[in-house]
Amino acid sequence: MSEGHSSKAVLIAGPTASGKSALALELALAARGVVINADSMQVYRDLRIITARPTAADEALVPHRLYGHVDAAVNFSAGAWVSDAAKALHEARAERRLPIFIGGTGLYFKALTTGLSVVPPIPAELRDDVRARLERNGVEALHAELAARDPRAAERLKLRDRTRIARALEVIEATGRSLLDWHREGQPPLLPKDSFRAVFLAPERDELYARIDARFDAMLGAGALKEVERLAARHLDPLLPAMKAHGVPSLIRHLRGELSLEEAASIGRADTRHYAKRQFTWFRHQLPHFEWLRPAEARGWLAAIVTSERDCN
Repeated sequence: MSEGHSSKAVLIAGPTASGKSALALELALAARGVVINADSMQVYRDLRIITARPTAADEALVPHRLYGHVDAAVNFSAGAWVSDAAKALHEARAERRLPIFIGGTGLYFKALTTGLSVVPPIPAELRDDVRARLERNGVEALHAELAARDPRAAERLKLRDRTRIARALEVIEATGRSLLDWHREGQPPLLPKDSFRAVFLAPERDELYARIDARFDAMLGAGALKEVERLAARHLDPLLPAMKAHGVPSLIRHLRGELSLEEAASIGRADTRHYAKRQFTWFRHQLPHFEWLRPAEARGWLAAIVTSERDCN
C-alpha cells in the first residue's frame, strides 16, 4: 500500500448471520477502509434482500465494492470474482484505504490467499457430450475412459464421484492436459502470506441457528418474496447460481402454489442452517491460517487493527 498506510488487508469470514457485516462496517469507519464483498450470492443485483446485502444506508457510510454488480443471468465464477477483486484491491491501495474483504464463500478467500487454478473454458458441446455419456454409460465407464486418458487424475478420484470424474475427463479432452497440471500451474494469490490479517467469526451453533431463523423471517418481512417473484418472472435457467440462493427455490415453489409460505420458509431456514454448518467444516480444513474468534471477542481484535492502522498514518 502507499507510503503512510499499513500494507495489510483484512479478511473477515464466517458463517451466514455471524455478524460479519457489522464488524466490517465498524472497522471501515474507524480505519478509513473499503468493504469488498467476498460472498458469491451477494454479487447478484437481483438478490439484495434474500442474501442480506448491506443496506443502502450502510453503503452510504463507507465505500462498498463488488455488491450487486452481476446480473442473475450470469454464471459468475470464482475466477471472474478474483479478477474483479484484483481491481478493487488496486483501487483501495491507490486511494490509501484499508481493504476489508468480507463474506462467507470459502473458495473466494482461498483464491485470495493461496491462489486459484486457471482452466481454459470448456466448450459447451464437449461438456454436454461428457454429461450425456455419463448418463448413458454410467460413472464406472466414464472413470475407465478417464483412466485411459489421464491415469493420475483417475487414481485420485473415488469411483462414485460423478461430478469430479466428468470434470477431469472434459478438461483432458478439451485441453490435452491433466486437470492436476492446471491446478499445479494456477494463478498466484492476490494476497501473499503475511500481507493480510484474517479472522473467522465462529458463534455458538445454537445462537447462530436462532439468528439465521430470525433473519430469514426478517427478510420475508422486508420484501424477499416480492424480490424472488421478480426473479422468477425472468424465467432463468434454474441451474444458475442466483436461482439456487438459499430460500429462492422454495419461495419459487410457493409462488407456483406447491408449498405454503410457512413450508417454503421452513425449507429456506433449514437450507441456510445446513450451509452454515458446511462453512464451519470447510474453513477449518481448507483455511487453517484464519484465526477463529467468538463474535464477543472480535471487538478486541478489531481494536488492535485500528490501533495498528493509526500508528501507520
